[in-house]
Amino acid sequence: MWYLTDDAQGAAGQNAWPVVRVKRRMICGALALGLVVAAGFGPAAKASADSISFSSKSRNSVYASQLSVLDGRAAQQYSRSVELAPKGAAVPSSFSGSYTGKYAGPYLAMARSTARKHGVPEELFLRLVQQESGWNASAKSHKGAIGLAQLMPDTARVLGVNPNNPSENLDGGARYLKMMHAKFGSWRLALAAYNAGPGAVEKYNGVPPYRETKNYVLRIMGS
Repeated sequence: MWYLTDDAQGAAGQNAWPVVRVKRRMICGALALGLVVAAGFGPAAKASADSISFSSKSRNSVYASQLSVLDGRAAQQYSRSVELAPKGAAVPSSFSGSYTGKYAGPYLAMARSTARKHGVPEELFLRLVQQESGWNASAKSHKGAIGLAQLMPDTARVLGVNPNNPSENLDGGARYLKMMHAKFGSWRLALAAYNAGPGAVEKYNGVPPYRETKNYVLRIMGS
């Protein structure tokens, strides 16, 4: 908003009115210039804004779909038939086990190295791979889970790994497990999310009451 200057206000009837006329001319000129600028650049500015908005929406949509793939991984991720957990069995809160499997082939050292790389307890990750595939790099479930860490194709795609490559498969599995640990704060819940999905862990605020998932966590964490 435009106001009279202090000098103009002090010169009542003498200088005030001419100042007002000058100010009005300035206002009219500014408004006219604004209309010209708006007319000249309005469509381009709107197109640019629409482009930015569309670009942002596209990125958000892609990000949301990736999270959906990871969160929806649960129900379809694994194929192995798991025995029912003992009734009333308690799920341990911290990892205390060690790998006791008979497999001692080349994938063992690869899995250890991958676990260290991503900050996952080595023995925990070895037990996970043992449970998931029995160290069979060609393992494929009837639901489509692939390889040593039994990754679903969509999950592998989001993680940027080739599930048919043993090294990349292990890398994807370790990274996903680490992501779940970062999300829930414990390896127990990370394993539950790896098996049943993060959505189920959030829904039940802990290990879901699925007997398969309870047994899965018990087998890997140790009783």
